[in-house]
Amino acid sequence: MSAYVIAKVMVTDWDQYKEYVKLTPATIEKFGGKFIARGGQIATFEGPEATERIVLVEFPSLEIATKWYHSQEYGKAKKMREGAATASLIAIEGV
Repeated sequence: MSAYVIAKVMVTDWDQYKEYVKLTPATIEKFGGKFIARGGQIATFEGPEATERIVLVEFPSLEIATKWYHSQEYGKAKKMREGAATASLIAIEGV
């Protein structure tokens, strides 16, 4: 069953964050994932206005999404994000 990683990211240093953005796609592809949404235009329908960058990634399963997140490859990318953004990532199984 597919799983989705949802990231809400508040970017504070775009120059440094761009390096993270360059590294991440290869790590996702290695684990069979694909971007569904990546920082596009947002419309808030309820609640406080969303001002973060939103990213949605589909993986073949929750187990694989978890392996991706804890992988050495993604760990290197995460280090590039340190000091450039704060993020909240969650994963959820699809239906």
